[in-house]
Amino acid sequence: MFILNWYVTRGFLLAFGMAIGILTFGMTGANLVKVLDLLAQGISFLTFLKFTFYILPIVLTFTIPWAVMVGVMLVFGRLSADSEITAMRACGVSILQIVSPILLITVALTALCLYLQVQVGPPLLGKSRQLMTVAAIDQPLALFEPGRPIHYENTIISIDDKVGENGLSGIQIYTLADPEHVGQDISAASGSLTVDEENQLLVVKLQDCMVIDKKSQPEIRNFHEELEFSFNYGKQLNSIALGEKPKYMTLKDLMARIRLTKLLNQDTTKLEVELNQRIAFALSPIAFLLLGLPLAIRTSRRETSVGLFLSVILAGVFFLSIILCESLTKFPAIYPQYLLWLPNIVFQILGATLTYRISQR
Repeated sequence: MFILNWYVTRGFLLAFGMAIGILTFGMTGANLVKVLDLLAQGISFLTFLKFTFYILPIVLTFTIPWAVMVGVMLVFGRLSADSEITAMRACGVSILQIVSPILLITVALTALCLYLQVQVGPPLLGKSRQLMTVAAIDQPLALFEPGRPIHYENTIISIDDKVGENGLSGIQIYTLADPEHVGQDISAASGSLTVDEENQLLVVKLQDCMVIDKKSQPEIRNFHEELEFSFNYGKQLNSIALGEKPKYMTLKDLMARIRLTKLLNQDTTKLEVELNQRIAFALSPIAFLLLGLPLAIRTSRRETSVGLFLSVILAGVFFLSIILCESLTKFPAIYPQYLLWLPNIVFQILGATLTYRISQR
């Protein structure tokens, strides 16, 4: 029996390892697009590595359940297609005995996902967002990209191109009189950027610039050979408070926030949705295993594409269902914090029922 269990478990672990590697690489890459863009603009490679490390735990909570389903679909689909499951059952080996090692592995992976979701992942995700803020403070010039406006309080700056280390061309600056009206329109053919790191000031020096005062009627136009502006970029970027958001809290902090909010007689739906969503995601490996196993045996196909296609469809339905329930936080009357459990319940009941029927055949 040990040899048989090891044979099935080894196949599952190989498929699971390949799946989690590919899925994690893909999902991590999707989160790194903006960081790679900043890397090209001058952000240090160490910042890139730190950001990757910080987002990895949350990414794993999505890819581990998915990889479990892929591994089960591929391994048991092949075993069923080769009639190996039929041969095992003919020798008196039940479906539960065949799948029991994989079930134990899945329970361990579920515990890992739960730990990542409630303790490790959220604070590190918050650090990844703060890391980009700190990187922007350390390397503010890297944020300037041709064709993309940069906002500093009531000022909008855009450039056509960079020249050398700190030179700019085609500079356009708008200062806002209010959120809907431009106070000054300043354009310059060329200029330069320098950084006062001690005072966190960004100094913009313009050459041959035109200043249009739009607050005056009629507009007043002035030409300047040189003009200098300074912006306190550190004040704006440091004002972003990420640690207070529920999505970045540990389980202990989140529970404390819920208790405090209840004492203040305020609505806790959003906080409870965040809590239930984390646990629902963490328990998804078991749901994926229970549903993937009977479907793999029923399809009885050796082709990898069939198992991958079914796993993508099922994982997509599961994750989208939870995200849809999460979007209902504005409707506390329908209890979205409890609706989040429907995908898990449906997958597990359906999977357990199908597995039981197969075992009785």
